[in-house]
Amino acid sequence: MWTRSVSAGYRCSGCRSVGPKGIWSSHAVRACTAPALPAGRITALQAMDLWRRHFEERGVKEPDHSSHYIVAHLLGAKTIESLEQGKLTEFLSREKTEQMWKLCTRRLSRMPVQYVIEEWDFRDLTLKMRPPVFIPRPETEELVEFVLTDLEMRCGTGVGADTQHTSLEVGCGSGAISLSLLKSLPQLRAIALDQSQDAVDLTRENASRLGLQDRLQIHHIDVMKDAGIVLSLCSPVSALVSNPPYLFSEDMASLEPEIFRFEDHSALDGGEDGLKVINQILTLAPRILSDLGRVYLEVDPRHPPLIQRWVEANVEELHYVETRHDITGRPRFCILQKREVKQGPKLDLD
Repeated sequence: MWTRSVSAGYRCSGCRSVGPKGIWSSHAVRACTAPALPAGRITALQAMDLWRRHFEERGVKEPDHSSHYIVAHLLGAKTIESLEQGKLTEFLSREKTEQMWKLCTRRLSRMPVQYVIEEWDFRDLTLKMRPPVFIPRPETEELVEFVLTDLEMRCGTGVGADTQHTSLEVGCGSGAISLSLLKSLPQLRAIALDQSQDAVDLTRENASRLGLQDRLQIHHIDVMKDAGIVLSLCSPVSALVSNPPYLFSEDMASLEPEIFRFEDHSALDGGEDGLKVINQILTLAPRILSDLGRVYLEVDPRHPPLIQRWVEANVEELHYVETRHDITGRPRFCILQKREVKQGPKLDLD
């Protein structure tokens, strides 16, 4: 499993609003001239140290982790620690050296490491990654755990255990959420939507690589524009899960270069108050969910009280169950439930 750093969360501690979708800073990038390709032979350790220093000099975030992950990937491992003893002190072939320079030059341009090495681990899955598809963050692993806990009860020994259950993910990106749920719950089926064709293609590729394609429906649909299609294709489901675009529009210009230059802005920008897509999801939810089905959302820490008030005023069929905090103690996740439709007494017409 990857160590969770290397711009995976893009977090900082002094920001007005901190979330896994943004670290608030300037997206200006210094000139990214790469060091000259060495004329002679060089060991992996020497190359790693050279690039670490070059990243540091050029202001690249987490220079140690960046160089470590690229070298590990080049040598067929996930981490430096998992490499065979002695590998780092062996000389790189000319081909490997050129590959190292190519990958590190991409990182020098502030391309996220996940895109540079074209894969990243999410829970127990290794997923393919490529720009501009949104990179899954560590906080979303926590969201999956909440959903799994509920679904395991429903699909296992709890109420409704004998019922076929389906989950719906709105904004699937690389497919991280849906594929994690399917891997953990063999009896579950899933539907995944995204407005980006790039995301749909990448989710489909990851599903096929993991052998989960037969239990996953993937649709290229914009939930904001195609509400009718969403309702016809995606109901009823037991769980509606989403890590939607939730950044406030005014914050977009302050994103780090790794995010601003490479990730899909439509997967980040949630409108003026960050709630544009969230409100649409909650509006559609009662018509998509089965009775007592739940909505699980990852949101900005400012959102939970706003969402609770909005739902109470606008979506009477939904009950706001609770707000849960992420590992850093921020209010990050909202859980809502569809109220059970109570049937009136039958009339005796005899």
